[in-house]
Amino acid sequence: MKKLIWGTWLIVTTCLASYYGYTLFKADNKEALLIGDASHGHFQIEMACTACHTSAFGGTESLQESCVNCHAEELEEAHDSHPQKKFTDPRNASQLETIDARYCVSCHTEHQKEQTNPMGLTLPKDYCFHCHQDIGEERDSHKNLTFDSCASAGCHNYHDNRALYEDFLLENHQDSWVKQVAKITEANAASTLAAQFIPTPLPPFAEKKEEHPDIHKDWSSSAHASGNVDCAGCHSTDQLQWIEKPGIEQCQTCHMNEVEGYQAGKHGMRLALNMAGISPAESSLPFKEQSLVLQQSCNSCHEPHTSNTQFASKEACLGCHNDQHSLAFEASPHGQLLNNAIAGRLPANEAVSCATCHMPRQEKNHHGTKVIEVNHNQNHNLRPNEKMIRPVCMQCHSLGFSIDALADEQLINNNFTGKPSAHIPSIDWAIRRSEN
Repeated sequence: MKKLIWGTWLIVTTCLASYYGYTLFKADNKEALLIGDASHGHFQIEMACTACHTSAFGGTESLQESCVNCHAEELEEAHDSHPQKKFTDPRNASQLETIDARYCVSCHTEHQKEQTNPMGLTLPKDYCFHCHQDIGEERDSHKNLTFDSCASAGCHNYHDNRALYEDFLLENHQDSWVKQVAKITEANAASTLAAQFIPTPLPPFAEKKEEHPDIHKDWSSSAHASGNVDCAGCHSTDQLQWIEKPGIEQCQTCHMNEVEGYQAGKHGMRLALNMAGISPAESSLPFKEQSLVLQQSCNSCHEPHTSNTQFASKEACLGCHNDQHSLAFEASPHGQLLNNAIAGRLPANEAVSCATCHMPRQEKNHHGTKVIEVNHNQNHNLRPNEKMIRPVCMQCHSLGFSIDALADEQLINNNFTGKPSAHIPSIDWAIRRSEN
């Protein structure tokens, strides 16, 4: 009997070891190794285990290094108000007794869906209270606030408080809700940028132009044509072999910064790890039926031969997204501005498209030259949404309106048709303190 039990145990153990060994080292699908669902921010790359687990036995330090590798630039740009160095200071050691804030994974926990909030956080609602419980004694405005209201919209953000610092509130409190001059910063003309990114000349593949006259006609009036990028610039390898369907590898030979931003966002993050692009069907967000099988890539938004930025800034988005906010765009004030600009009734820099807010312009330095380019990370300023205030909302609206609007869930759902129904008193408190 004992031999039977031991024999059975040995067979089962061998089978399990073989199965998981094969899954770990050979199989493409490693879903069996997951200990739980990844958060909404990382579920796309949960099959690329080594993206985060760079060392099998590295522990917290290894995971921390992985977090920083992806998010260090974002935190630096945000002027992180709670940097790691604040908590490695021995004078603040007592603050680590509740949550060890030296490590990202103390709050951003993966594979534990039962204790993870929608944004991938495991923060208890009273987290701020442990370090700031005496704030009511310092500020009269905070005396009657509940302990779980610190991170409410329009108040404090753990990492990024640039739009909520008291000095900034005071400097920008007097503008009307719509500025007298409401214009969007324009990106540099495509021809201006193209001159900086001309690829190595390759054979012209003249026969391809003859085979596809309509495509060649579209290309002739595109930004690629004005930048001297012909068929070979995209459809050829370094070995001068023809590529029928160029991928992101070809795009990044000229558009390195755009590709880097794209791969940092949800649309392209899989491509950064050499995985197949995500399709809407794999997401939990609402998408239109006809878009579910479309794999994300540069060509998902950019028609390759026409360089149609108008399509990329609106139609490409609305062709997939089926949430309330997206469906309300056309009838919203923003949508009407865009339609009027397309019809020639408004200047182009007064139009507001999906890309205006979710892919804002930013100043960059390219080879010593300052240029304005589009941030291709579509979710860069979505969480927390107050990150939109400075680079997006305040180009047209006042600070006060922007804070109130982004705190109004219903207003967000109807794509900002109307004015905010609630008022966030952050500016009022700042003014009152300055007068005392």
